[in-house]
Amino acid sequence: MGERREGDGTAGPSCVTYTSFGVTGIDPLLGDHRLLRSLLGAWALAACSPKEALAVETHLGVCGACADEALRLRDAVGLLHPQEPLDLDPSLRARVLARCLERRPPRVPVPAWAEPYDTETARLDALLQSLGDSDWHAPVRLRWWTPEGPTGRRTTVAGVIAHLLAVDGLVAAATGLPDPLGAHAPGMPVPPEERTERYLAALGAPPTRAEHAPWREQTHALVRTAGLPDGEDGGSGGTPVPYGGFSLPLRDALLERAFETWIHAWDIATAVSYPYAAPAGPHLRLLIDLATRLVPQTLAAFPPPDAEPRSGGRGTLRLEIEGPGGGVWRIGVDPKAESEEDPYEDVAEVRLDGVEFCELAAGHLAPEEAALGQDGDRATILRVLRATAALSRV
Repeated sequence: MGERREGDGTAGPSCVTYTSFGVTGIDPLLGDHRLLRSLLGAWALAACSPKEALAVETHLGVCGACADEALRLRDAVGLLHPQEPLDLDPSLRARVLARCLERRPPRVPVPAWAEPYDTETARLDALLQSLGDSDWHAPVRLRWWTPEGPTGRRTTVAGVIAHLLAVDGLVAAATGLPDPLGAHAPGMPVPPEERTERYLAALGAPPTRAEHAPWREQTHALVRTAGLPDGEDGGSGGTPVPYGGFSLPLRDALLERAFETWIHAWDIATAVSYPYAAPAGPHLRLLIDLATRLVPQTLAAFPPPDAEPRSGGRGTLRLEIEGPGGGVWRIGVDPKAESEEDPYEDVAEVRLDGVEFCELAAGHLAPEEAALGQDGDRATILRVLRATAALSRV
């Protein structure tokens, strides 16, 4: 990125000295009044390159006639294209669909457990459709957390969509839809990160905005398929989806994909400097509930100092989520209990905001930095918070 500095007058009143990647000089574009005036229309429509936009805006500071013309053009563009922000209420889509379906029920209804995925993919799709060509190459930093600490990798907006396309393919393959990996699909289930690497290797070139269309088509197909009966459970979402080392029923797999879609949409929005809201309260609650049910699976990587079962009951951590999607959950913290019929005994309590809890589960928040309030056994609290962060992955 260039750093602008005031000129010393030797190159004319409309010229500035600039520094870019260690090279200093005079930008010849800044001294051409006729060329800059011809760019005013494109500038008003935000169609200039970053270099051209910088030159035009610098010129407007010293040329009153062009500044007046630019103001008129911007006002005209505002009348032709009123600004409509994308960051609408996340529940708006669900409300509109509900009203439509009251009048005409669908032939294949979308089950409640698939609604968060349907909504989050639609919100991300709306954001992607607003991006310019250069935005697709904007750098994105993906973050997650491991038992060894925080980690991450750098990619682009297009790379994030390629990642979502590849990992959503786990669900697609499990439900009989085409696998986006095609001939490069492994013979057995592999972890999501390996699927992403296989997909990127098959592309043979950095991802581009061309990833948008197949990702979008796949999300629509997954939502349609979710409403179809899947065998003996009659469409309850029991079809197993293997993740390589473990599996989730379809209803939980689509909730997991909804969670990752939202988090990565948030990553993309941050990269292009666009505000992005959290999911609607009822959907957020489903995502939080999934995470609390998965935490016990990762607790094994964080054994307590005393692994002996508690006497007189099963130790639990009481998790109270505040704000939209809030509620109370209890997470078992004993590695084993004497009996499944033993009563629960809260040994610790944590109070968290719903979005903050999801940030923790996504690896965007360090366990030591989480929690609005904590009571009880500190070792148990930190152990559960670390196990929650360990749910995250690329």
